Amino acid sequence: MSSTVLDVPTLETLIAASVAAPSIHNTQPWRFRLDPDTVTLEIRAVAERGLRHTDPSGRALHISVGCALFNLRVAVTHHGWEPVTRRLPRPDEPDLLATVRLAGTPRFSAAPELYDALWRRRSSRFPFSDRPVPASVLTELTEATHAEGAVLDLPGPAQTDRLLRLTREAEQRNTADTGRAVESRRWVHPPDAQSLGMPPEAIGPQDFRERIPVRDFGAHRHPTELAARPFEKRPSIAVLSTLHDRRADWLRAGEALERLLLVATSHGVRASLLHQALEWPDLREQLADGRREHAQMVLRLGYGRQGPASPRRSARQALEQGTPPTAVSGVLAR
Repeated sequence: MSSTVLDVPTLETLIAASVAAPSIHNTQPWRFRLDPDTVTLEIRAVAERGLRHTDPSGRALHISVGCALFNLRVAVTHHGWEPVTRRLPRPDEPDLLATVRLAGTPRFSAAPELYDALWRRRSSRFPFSDRPVPASVLTELTEATHAEGAVLDLPGPAQTDRLLRLTREAEQRNTADTGRAVESRRWVHPPDAQSLGMPPEAIGPQDFRERIPVRDFGAHRHPTELAARPFEKRPSIAVLSTLHDRRADWLRAGEALERLLLVATSHGVRASLLHQALEWPDLREQLADGRREHAQMVLRLGYGRQGPASPRRSARQALEQGTPPTAVSGVLAR
């Protein structure tokens, strides 16, 4: 019987893999706690990093945590354990969104390309080329989404135009809404000790054709980024949805989103998240276009410049205070 311990470097690697996930406005609305007795990692929501105007229901917060949860599952499997996952495990603790217990040998081997991709994945708000994403890659992205309990719709040209119109209307509303505009600007700033928010260089240009509505955070842009640039003429748009619209579905949507993003990254495909229409209930309902599914994310996929890395909090910063790193040394053996 081999012996394996969860040492401090491995614990920190698991947390670092989790916080490499995307989150709305790079708010990183999560914190982690280790229960050394059961070797279980808890992921809790950080309410003060929620977006009161943009995300009053907390749906986007749950999706962000779902992305981090998927990364944690991938990293735990990569290091040779089975990630026994429970979502919303304690109704009396609503901030506890998920737990992952490190169990024995994993039932399925980790896909090396996913673990590698989670360190390389970047959101891109820059123009893509007109090179189409191959049908085989789109099929793999659809299968990745389905594996996590979600649905991926790949609309045709007419439907794509409709989705972009809804996103553009949402972007115009966001710009005109004082509360949302101020909230958005607050998360754009040079990296600081907290490593939250987005550096100005991560905010891309606008489409001079005004066809693709990339979010305009409207603050602290470098002058060279103010000029509009040509974006792709025929964007590849995808809509990720779930059959229900409960908190557990939001978490699942985040896991499905991150799996899709990692598979895309492994194929060299860039992704831009067009979340604006999901922030307005009436526009979000129109995204479904009469289908029973609930839209959770709109994505733009293609080939182009990789976006710069947004800062991340360190593993020690993300671990809940009172979780001494030395407490985990030697607690897990099998």
